[in-house]
Amino acid sequence: MALINTGAGANAIGVQKGNKFYIVLLTLVATLGGLLFGYDTAVVNGAEKSLVDFYITPMLDPANYNSITAPIIHQYRTVFVVVLFIVVLIVCTLIVKLLTKKKGLPVSLIIILALIIWSYYFLTQALPTVAATIKDTADSIKGFVISSALIGCIIGGAAAGMVSKGIGRKNGLFIAAIAFLLSAVGAWRPEWFNVFGVMDVYSFVIYRILGGIGVGLASMISPMYIAEIAPAKIRGKLVSFNQFAIIFGMLVIYFVNYVIAGRGDAEWLRTEGWRWMFFSGVIPAFIFFVLLFIVPETPRYLAMKGRNEEALKVLEKIGGKEEAPIVLTSIQGTLHETNRPWLSYGGLVIIIGLLLSVFQQFVGINVVLYYAGNIFRNMGASTDSSLLQTIIVGVVNLVFTVLAIFTVDKFGRKPLMIIGSIGMAVSMLALGLSFYFNQQGIGALIFMLIYTAAFAMSWGPVCWVLLAEIFPNSIRGALSIAVAIQWIANWVVSFTFPMMNDNVGLVEKFHHGFSYWIYAVMSVLSAIFIWKLVPETKGKTLEEIEGFWKKK
Repeated sequence: MALINTGAGANAIGVQKGNKFYIVLLTLVATLGGLLFGYDTAVVNGAEKSLVDFYITPMLDPANYNSITAPIIHQYRTVFVVVLFIVVLIVCTLIVKLLTKKKGLPVSLIIILALIIWSYYFLTQALPTVAATIKDTADSIKGFVISSALIGCIIGGAAAGMVSKGIGRKNGLFIAAIAFLLSAVGAWRPEWFNVFGVMDVYSFVIYRILGGIGVGLASMISPMYIAEIAPAKIRGKLVSFNQFAIIFGMLVIYFVNYVIAGRGDAEWLRTEGWRWMFFSGVIPAFIFFVLLFIVPETPRYLAMKGRNEEALKVLEKIGGKEEAPIVLTSIQGTLHETNRPWLSYGGLVIIIGLLLSVFQQFVGINVVLYYAGNIFRNMGASTDSSLLQTIIVGVVNLVFTVLAIFTVDKFGRKPLMIIGSIGMAVSMLALGLSFYFNQQGIGALIFMLIYTAAFAMSWGPVCWVLLAEIFPNSIRGALSIAVAIQWIANWVVSFTFPMMNDNVGLVEKFHHGFSYWIYAVMSVLSAIFIWKLVPETKGKTLEEIEGFWKKK
């Protein structure tokens, strides 16, 4: 997963020494948004098998065709088309911003027209009746249900800039906290809180989308809040806590899932256990919601809204009365930064930003983070063992993420990214071969851990360092298109994995190895991309990096 370092507030809190305790307190509260980001997106890892057994498996029983299978498929098509339209409208909005209205509107209208034609075909085709076709459709629905939170992430991520600018950073985090709370409760008992007029499985999907909106908001606003509240000298370290919190949140929920799974047998886990995995999110979400009452709005936002006296009080509390007026003046001097068209520096910087986001997801990391339990069960592990092994994956992810944070300025961005890509390619190739030759065991687990370590020390945090550095200040808003594409790519990978991994024909030929070879190929392509196109930004000022694009 990724930290969205917006760069906002890069000059927010001057050079003051700061009230360290108060600053750390505010940072910890804001990083709860990051923790919930990791917690909410990874909770599905432990619940995935039970969700499938509870909602999807009954579809495959011919006796349930009229009562369960046909209605689920029919509503799936409708809900999927609605979701696709939302995602496409977000993409089209970004296209218009990128290409301007004159060029962007015609392109967007063509895309929307094509989607309308496809949707008509998709909605009007006959329902499948052959067992193999029903199985393929069930795999699609499985991917849709498991990855549903990511749809919300796309929406929340796209709205985060508008929300943070319109109602403030603090209120944006409040909305995220409420979304987390409602999602945890709704996903716990989707049939009790089904006010949407859909089948219970899609009530669950809607509540997961709501949680994803919270993730999307927090993914941008949490690091933005920290960046705008922190003194310049320690801003980088404090913002990096948010990345740590995301990975730590994943590790916490892996452990929570393991504990909950141990409370009952397989039948209890299928009917009740998965519910408590989602409901457990109420605890950190409620703590986050309550603690937000004690933190102030950021000085930069207050100054943007002309609330200078309030901004001054916050600055005094953070860094003392002597420096507060100086810092406020500094903030006011950055409020009128010029915004240039996104293509002012040519298309290369945009293309690199988009490809960084796409490759970060297409190498398959979120398959590991969301489906690790499924992968380990395919290796022959029991449910308990698979959840325990998932905890090991989480620990490795955390350790190597911290390692990357401390080495990115020493070894450089490109070497870490290329080495990470090679490590991922080799380990995914080996993992696919271990499945293909039915040699799953300790070796396959080691390949999985090597892959996780390789990603965590490279494409995880370092990708976001590059994205934060390569976009010049005057087109910083273009980062939003890279963020949106990252969430969309995340959704595509998570949605398609069950279709590749569980497809009957592919399983017969490749024994679950096919999808891992796809991710290995993507890892190789990512290494070539970094080597050929991405500039090294280590030790360069933002002005020097900006000059690189001007030369292009």
